[in-house]
Amino acid sequence: MKKLAFICMCWAGLASAEDGAFVEFKVLKPEIALRMAQAAMESCRAGGYQIGVIVTDRFGIPQVYLRDRFAGLHVLETATRKAWTAVTFRTNTADIAALTEAGEELSGLRQLEKIMPVGGGLPVLDGDGSLVAGIGVSGAPGGTLDEDCAAAGISAVEDEIAF
Repeated sequence: MKKLAFICMCWAGLASAEDGAFVEFKVLKPEIALRMAQAAMESCRAGGYQIGVIVTDRFGIPQVYLRDRFAGLHVLETATRKAWTAVTFRTNTADIAALTEAGEELSGLRQLEKIMPVGGGLPVLDGDGSLVAGIGVSGAPGGTLDEDCAAAGISAVEDEIAF
């Protein structure tokens, strides 16, 4: 059932296409993306973790990247790929990790060049449930902690993007 829900979420936007020549969509203002990234970093700092955090637009294009002073060299690529994965599949990267494990029906997705099926990437939705951004965090000791920091970033701007 989880696989079916995942596939439906990925294609839900296609089923609701309207007539006309143009598509309208929302993206975050840079100031909101920056506040989200800063809140994620502060959350990880409070836990004693040095991380990198990236906020992308709904297409996976970077808007903001912050790297704490002692974060590892890998965090730029890892955080970017987590955010890209979250917006591409419109779900958190921890769920992608479980859905694409060896032997699972969707395991072939791990062959995509940019996919990062590790916790720490979250889609960012507005109050109507529309995808507006992605956030990826890397550098805490484990994907669950990265995801907690990413969620703290979203929470920091939730009131502004919910309406």
